Amino acid sequence: MEAILEFFAQYPITIYMFVLAIFLGFELISKVPTVLHTPLMSGANAISGVVIIGAITLIRNTPSDDYVSLGLGFIGIVLGTINVVGGHAVTNRMLEMFKKK
Repeated sequence: MEAILEFFAQYPITIYMFVLAIFLGFELISKVPTVLHTPLMSGANAISGVVIIGAITLIRNTPSDDYVSLGLGFIGIVLGTINVVGGHAVTNRMLEMFKKK
């Protein structure tokens, strides 16, 4: 708990920007029309791929006794992979609608 409070004390600007990004992302995504949601989601898969690469890098460069960083890296890999696989399935389904039968 002390490490978390120390992090908040050392990096308040980072925390503020993270919270602002959450609110801004929620507002932007809630304003997107449903027609554009699927194409934008397929573009977001590239971002999830970058998250996966970053999480793998985090895990490789973290000491084995830093369980918080290892746990966050693992969660990043799992959630990024779920997003990439789900987005790939939705994008394939969307593209099949345009194929001639």
